[in-house]
This record gives sequence, C-alpha cells and structure tokens, in this order.
Amino acid sequence: MTKPKVFITRRIPDAGLNLILEECDVDLWDKDLPPTKEELFQHVPGVDGILSLLSDPIDDEVIQAAGENLRVISNYAVGYNNIDIQAATQHGIAVGNTPGVLTEATADFAFALMMSAGRRIVEAERHVRAGHWKTWGPSILLGCDFAGATLGIIGFGRIGKAMARRATGFGMRILVYDPTSQPMTGVIKVDFDTLLRESDLISLHTPLTPETRHLINGEAFAKMKSNAVLVNTARGEIVDQAALYDALKNHKIFAAGIDVTDPEPLPMDSTLLELDNLIICPHIASASTSTRENMALIAAQNLLAGLRGERLPFVVNPEIYEK
Repeated sequence: MTKPKVFITRRIPDAGLNLILEECDVDLWDKDLPPTKEELFQHVPGVDGILSLLSDPIDDEVIQAAGENLRVISNYAVGYNNIDIQAATQHGIAVGNTPGVLTEATADFAFALMMSAGRRIVEAERHVRAGHWKTWGPSILLGCDFAGATLGIIGFGRIGKAMARRATGFGMRILVYDPTSQPMTGVIKVDFDTLLRESDLISLHTPLTPETRHLINGEAFAKMKSNAVLVNTARGEIVDQAALYDALKNHKIFAAGIDVTDPEPLPMDSTLLELDNLIICPHIASASTSTRENMALIAAQNLLAGLRGERLPFVVNPEIYEK
C-alpha cells in the first residue's frame, strides 16, 4: 500500500518525527534555516500533508501549488497566522495547531522576562563583564518592585491565565483586557485604556489579528506609566517597533522584554539593539525539552489524523467537518 506523502518544513523532535516516518513517505527539510517560498513551491506539489513551522508562509499560493491531494496542514505552534486559514478551509483542508502543552513553559518564560527587564538583570550582568563594577552603591542599577505591583494582561487565554496564577504569588493586582474571555477569581476585567494607565507591568498574550496588529503603538505608550515594563511573548507585529524604540529611548516607559520581533530574526542594524533597557530573545518562550517534544507529538497526531481522514485532535478550522 502506498504511503501518504508529506513535506516537513524542519526537523522536529524525534518523539513526533518517528511517528510520521513510520506511516508516511517523508520529504524532510533538514536545514537550519527555513525553506524560502520558492523552495516551498518546489517541495509541496503532490503532497497529502504539510507539517509547518510558524516561520513558513503557507498561503493560498502554496496551498494551490500543493494540489488537490493536500488534506491536512499541521502547524508546530499554537499560533497559526502564518497559514491562510480561509484558503485552507475553502479547499477542505484541515489545519491543526499545538495548544495547551506550551502554556506553562511560555508563562514561566514571560514572567522571567518581565522580572529580568524590571530588575535589569541582563544589564547588570553586562555591567560586571564590562568591568564597570567598582563598588556597592545605593543607586546602582535600580529596578522596579513586583510584590504588590499591578500587572496588566492583554489576552486572557491559556497563557494569560497562567501568568495570572503566577502573579498571585507576588500579591499583584491583576488587570485583564480581553473582550472575548471570561475573567477568573482574583482578576479585574478592564478596558484597554484603563489597563494601560494603571499597570506597572504589561504582558501581551493576544493572538495576532488585523485588530491586534500594532495594538501597542505610540498612542498606547503615551498612556502607560513612566515606570511601566512591557513584555511580549505573543507575536512581534502586535507592537509597533518604531514606537517601542521611541518609548524606551526617551524613557516614556522604564523597560521592555520581547521574545518576538518583526521581522524574525531581528536585523542586526535594528535600532532596538542599541537600547540597554530592552531585552531581546530569539522566540524561545516554549523552549523547554519536554514542551518541544510534546508539541512534536501533537503536531504528528494532527498530521496523521488528517491523512487518515479523521478529525484532528486540535483543529483550528472545525467548520470543514460541517460541510
């Protein structure tokens, strides 16, 4: 019996990859850098399934290039803004993602990034390595307080709720802006402007949509406290980076930590790299060993279910099953 043909756009952990290799004829892109769009066009024709990463643009052109055999696209990520969901749905293609398993790791990282930016940990480490540590001083590298501070969470899905649980241990007042979610005990649901004005710490956990693109812009920064710390582990495009540079350079806010940028990777001539009050990480919020393995398992299970004609365990366009 002929095995289904799949294209995997990057090597994933063996826990998931081995499951796919057992059942499929696999074309694996085994390079460190992702395939270009032109290279995607070369590898997708005739495939039954695609396992993609968030850096792979699986748009209508790629979907059409794959052809009528394509039944499933499994994204190795929670977010799926790299995939044209409307086009996939129109072609009857199931799209899967990997929610849930990276919630705790991402929240851990977001909280660590928030504390690192607020307490100037990276800046302090550079201070030592540069030979600037001459003595103890009462005004050296002063940071912000966390116990009893007000944390504003924008986007209150799984990860936003996990951030709130961590914040309760610090006795924080927790504000939430999310028009679609229900608040939980101990948090206060507010409008966007109120969150910006009253928060000492702001953490972004909203998906990227046309409405959230550049949600944090110059106008938003103007409403924040001058001692505010902003953290973004969601998507780079949610923050207007020119406005972020201006806010940090001119001390309109105290500090920021970002794990996502626009574009990714951040060009080495970016002015953001000049700032001492900004921590930039290479999109590693979910980068724990067990989390990445579990993501691989779910991505494989989504892919294999779609190839068998079964409902995906985690499907982002369930409407295809209603037709």
